[in-house]
Amino acid sequence: MPGDSAEENPASAPAKEESKTDDKPKEPKEMKAVVLTGFGGLKMLKVQSKPQPTPGEGEVLIAVKACGVNFLDLMLRQGVTDNPPKTPVIMGYECAGTIEAIGEKTEGFSVGDNVIALKECHCWAELASIPAKYVYKIPEGMTFHDAAAIAMNYLTAYIILFDIGNLRSGQSILAHSIGGGVGQAIIQLTKTVENVTLYGTASAHKHESLKPNVTHLFDHGVDYAQEIRKLSPEGVDIVLDCLCGDYTNKGISLLRPMGRYILFGTSSVVTGETKSFFSFAKSWWQVDKISPLKLYDDNKFLAGFQLRQLLFRENQHEYVRQLMDKLFKLYTDGTIKPVIDQVASFEDIAEAMQRLHDRKNIGKIILDPTIQPKEKTKNEAEAEDRAKSDSEPEESTKSETEPEESIDSDSEPEEIIKPDVKPTAKPKPADAEAAAPADAAPAATADAATEEPKAEETPAEGEAEKTEEEAPAPAE
Repeated sequence: MPGDSAEENPASAPAKEESKTDDKPKEPKEMKAVVLTGFGGLKMLKVQSKPQPTPGEGEVLIAVKACGVNFLDLMLRQGVTDNPPKTPVIMGYECAGTIEAIGEKTEGFSVGDNVIALKECHCWAELASIPAKYVYKIPEGMTFHDAAAIAMNYLTAYIILFDIGNLRSGQSILAHSIGGGVGQAIIQLTKTVENVTLYGTASAHKHESLKPNVTHLFDHGVDYAQEIRKLSPEGVDIVLDCLCGDYTNKGISLLRPMGRYILFGTSSVVTGETKSFFSFAKSWWQVDKISPLKLYDDNKFLAGFQLRQLLFRENQHEYVRQLMDKLFKLYTDGTIKPVIDQVASFEDIAEAMQRLHDRKNIGKIILDPTIQPKEKTKNEAEAEDRAKSDSEPEESTKSETEPEESIDSDSEPEEIIKPDVKPTAKPKPADAEAAAPADAAPAATADAATEEPKAEETPAEGEAEKTEEEAPAPAE
């Protein structure tokens, strides 16, 4: 009956409203991540809250416990990598942690597995969703910090030494930047072959810790090519170059017959905090144009290697997985052990990256999202505050430095409103206008007819402030 339906409607309305409320999509949970907001200096790195990812088809969701910091990350920050991603983007190419969830059609993994993973960005976060083909189970006993230090560095070192360099007993190697993450991996893997002579270059402050493990060690500033020729007139069998530029020409000149030069990095293009087109062009022009006929006549080999290209674009993930299994066995046997320079929190990423930029690290720098940021000294805090104030527009400084221009209807003297005030004078509050002389009223209330008076600077001053605030920041 009509009366019955009228009585039922009020009771059913709340139920419908409650149903609609339940149907609303829930906001995704958030996580902490290191985000590159734009290409440039250290201030482009921000620790932000981002929506937690969910694993898609063929992916696993990893609760990240450690992340690797590589020179490639520094180059990405400056925008000098090939095909850089659009910003803002979560940084990081490698991480280690525990699988927290598994996407559809994902085989070979279970929730709770401890793994290493590689990905083009998105690894420097508390959670990372990564395709299973780039994820590797770590052996029992391997720590997350060691896992994050092993992936990119030891894969690179293994491939350039054995699969490209074809290192054999009795041969000699020149390796640049021997104190870094890849350099330490080269040192350890070289020891698996008998009677290898290892020449290395590194910054002077690293020599003391490196000398026991390197046959001959040179500073970048000396003429190492001449020194090597004195020790080995015929040259060396393998040159491993992560610098490029003029180092390329010297490396090729040092090769003996059947020698192999392998380029696996271009870090010489990074000279300052931000990208330098001059450094990039200089590095490119310093490399002599190599003739295939010259290589033919001299019996020399030139090669290049880039792990990102091999794994993510050339789809050689099965080859990489086989090599990871070999590295895991070497780790389990105690043959290799990553050298970790420091472990930093996400909040300390700027300092960690600066250390890498200054080539002060001996071994790998690790980020750990689970640790607290270190306490800053008074000088560091003041320097950080100054940096922030230099990079942000000045706000509310007028009232502090020029209090005579602030508007206060209760205390401002009437004498400051003069008959010759221009029409561009700043608007006054209503009670101040009422107290002003009659002959000043038209000028003081010129804008009051169209909008409410505001306590602000004169239009001329406001326009100047606006121009200053909207001016683009200095080039990074």
